[in-house]
Amino acid sequence: MRKLLLGSISLAAALSLNAAVFATVNGEEITEKDIAVLMQAMPNQTSFDALPEQAQEQIINQAIERRLLTAQAKKEGIEKDPEYKEALAEVKNEIALEVWMKRIFEKAEIKEDGIREFYDKNADSFIQPARVKARHILLKSEEDANAIIKELKGVKGGALKEKFIALAKEKSTGPSAQNGGDLGWFAKGQMVESFSDAAFAMEPGEVSKTPVKTQFGYHVVYSEDKESDQKVSYEKAKDQIVNVLKMEVFRDTISKKAAALRENANISIK
Repeated sequence: MRKLLLGSISLAAALSLNAAVFATVNGEEITEKDIAVLMQAMPNQTSFDALPEQAQEQIINQAIERRLLTAQAKKEGIEKDPEYKEALAEVKNEIALEVWMKRIFEKAEIKEDGIREFYDKNADSFIQPARVKARHILLKSEEDANAIIKELKGVKGGALKEKFIALAKEKSTGPSAQNGGDLGWFAKGQMVESFSDAAFAMEPGEVSKTPVKTQFGYHVVYSEDKESDQKVSYEKAKDQIVNVLKMEVFRDTISKKAAALRENANISIK
């Protein structure tokens, strides 16, 4: 069965990202472009959004360190180094190829009937796994977590959600604190096992009755919503299918161009 995820065109993909800002370093922004460079080293081309919150924080900190080290390298005159200049020339060639290939990918035209045919033939692949939408408050001790659970006891409905968000902003030690502990939607396996098990065992509108322990600390979890396995509609799957089909056209186009160029080139393999 054909893989349903768009293959990476490394740098070209990075160039097309909307530059959300994750941090600033000495006045310079750390954006999705910086994150994309680090994500290239992740196994199975994992997306940043699919990473657990703690792993996202580690990636952001790595991007910060890279920015600081890059500034220091320039300060020490690395740009005048002959080896740097030679490497820069090679990188320019790589960038030229990457951007040119990206343009070819973007020009690929996919017809509506081809998209629908792909969807119908691969219907079993378009299943969205069960997922939950949750918030959490990360604390250093079990005692602190129990205190939060006690404070939330008896509060229900919209008032519970509002109070949880306020406490997350005030008490949580995790990077999601500023967003009220929001973790968004996630499927099983996307979070640490103990955390995932607890979140999936809860019903929407509930707060965990006991702290959830992970290697990061103690979590108080609030379940916002829950969905079972369901088939992804054609409209929702359409963009993904277009990317898959465009990649097939792209690969075929590049293969033919490469073959034609080889035929007319003077090549000597030693």
